[in-house]
Amino acid sequence: MYRFSYPAEKFDERNLDKNVILTLVRKHEGMVDRLIKNKAYYDGHHAIENRQRDKDAPNNKMSCNHAKDISDTATGYFMGNTITFSNTGDADIDPLLTAFDEANVDDVDADNALDMSIYGLAYEYVYVKEGETKPISKNISPVSTFIVVDDTIEENELCGIYYYRKKNDANETYIYVATVSTAHYTYVLNIENTDATQMVTEEPKEHYFGEPQIIEFLNNKEGIGDFEQQISLIDAYDTLMSDRINDKEQFIDAVLVLYGALMGDDEEETTEAQKQLRENKLLELPADAKAEYLSRQMDESGAEVLRKAIKEDIYNFSHVPNFMDENFAGNVSGVAMEYKLLGLEMITKVKERQYKKGLRKRIRLYCNFLKMKAILMEAGSIVATFSRALPKNLQELSQIVQSLKDSVSARTLLKLLPFVEDPDYEIEEVEKQKEEDVRRQQELFSQGSNTPPDETEEEEDVIPDDEEEEQNEPPREEDKEKGKDKDKR
Repeated sequence: MYRFSYPAEKFDERNLDKNVILTLVRKHEGMVDRLIKNKAYYDGHHAIENRQRDKDAPNNKMSCNHAKDISDTATGYFMGNTITFSNTGDADIDPLLTAFDEANVDDVDADNALDMSIYGLAYEYVYVKEGETKPISKNISPVSTFIVVDDTIEENELCGIYYYRKKNDANETYIYVATVSTAHYTYVLNIENTDATQMVTEEPKEHYFGEPQIIEFLNNKEGIGDFEQQISLIDAYDTLMSDRINDKEQFIDAVLVLYGALMGDDEEETTEAQKQLRENKLLELPADAKAEYLSRQMDESGAEVLRKAIKEDIYNFSHVPNFMDENFAGNVSGVAMEYKLLGLEMITKVKERQYKKGLRKRIRLYCNFLKMKAILMEAGSIVATFSRALPKNLQELSQIVQSLKDSVSARTLLKLLPFVEDPDYEIEEVEKQKEEDVRRQQELFSQGSNTPPDETEEEEDVIPDDEEEEQNEPPREEDKEKGKDKDKR
């Protein structure tokens, strides 16, 4: 992969040189044919479309889009599930996650992953809209974007450049409109396509991201797309399938050969006889004459073997499996599936490592911007976690979790479960549920007691009805006499 570099000592972000920017833009523009070709193959525009044959020969052009299938499969496996973030430090990262949600970074991640698969690299632009105070992330095309680094071994980023042509239909000329983002400033430059000296008259705008706002994501170290090295095989497959259709067409249009007879004495009679043959499918011949069709023999079995071989090579060399293949049919164990996806997993791990580099820069940009709102957090302590978009054997996973529950933390075990997006949240919810269960148990135990305190106090104050009646009755004569005897004693 080519790196655009410039001497660090000559670069001044407060005093840009339009002619230098123009030179870099022209150089990048001359190197994007490869990227344009990759995108064309993904869109189904293959080399077979330009094939020329004899005027009278069949010329079917079949574009079998294995390129799109490879990129879509690799992207879905890599970024089918959204990235989750956790913090190894003490700061609350909810403001950062909220900023990511408001910027729809999940959609940007999906677009970046697809560009990586097609072009071999992707770019993201982080900025703030005019009149707003929230950062936004946007995927931008690699065809018109590049990063400029210094000439040191560290290759420190000097700026990011995004450009496009602006045509003047009046005089058939055009200018380049280049957005140049340095560590502290953003320029929007109108650069004429001329070698004459040009001065920067545009006033830069200060941003508060602390780094160039354009982020680069590589598919691999070389910046190669997932199907790029299999384009020749895709062309061979297209040619084979197109020629098979051509052969079928020629077989249908076989030549009728007559032996011992003519279809007519002159051209007019011959034309009429041909017409009658097409309409009635009947040909009358003399007794000693015969007719037969002259056609080319087709080796369908050989063509089919070749087709399968080319198709297998396309997927094998790209390391992206064909999920419609019979090898993926049926219910297979998790281990067996992992072996079948070993190649895809290897290239995906490379994607993941490269993508994390860009993610760390995105996190730094957002954290630097949030500092202006007095929201402080350590960007280096925020960890991104990727998960694969594949069906899981939940029974196997449950057995694994059960066997490891005494040896591995609950957080780590929860990460194994595909339906758990936030392990920390689940742990908190489990603790809350346990507390709620204990509270309910206590309430039920209290309600089931035989002698509640309140009821005992009430019982002491209650007088039975028969005793109350006895207290209200006047004293009898026997009781009076008994009372007198007690007094005498």
